[in-house]
Amino acid sequence: MLITGFFTVFGVISLVLFLFALFAFVDAAIHREDAYRAAGKNTKAFWLIILGIAAVVMKLFSVLSFLPIIGLVAVIVYMVDVRPALREVGGRNRGNRPRRNGGGSSSDGPYGPYNGRR
Repeated sequence: MLITGFFTVFGVISLVLFLFALFAFVDAAIHREDAYRAAGKNTKAFWLIILGIAAVVMKLFSVLSFLPIIGLVAVIVYMVDVRPALREVGGRNRGNRPRRNGGGSSSDGPYGPYNGRR
């Protein structure tokens, strides 16, 4: 009973890691090639190959092996370093809010530009 629960937990962890790698792969696929060059990152093909291999490794091998851990490191590097740079270059941000770094004037208020006394 204890061994079955142990392998069930690792099966769930393995599935979650595979879905995480799959999400990173799909996210890498929807960005344009020139966004990778503009962000100063490796090419789109490089990241698609790395993330695709990581997803396959996470699906085929046990979490207790070292290969899924290497794949997880690659996925984390993409999600933490490459993805934010691509979103910054591509201009895609959450919702319709302006970006804080360069997304308006220093005299803008919460409802638009401040015009002073009229």
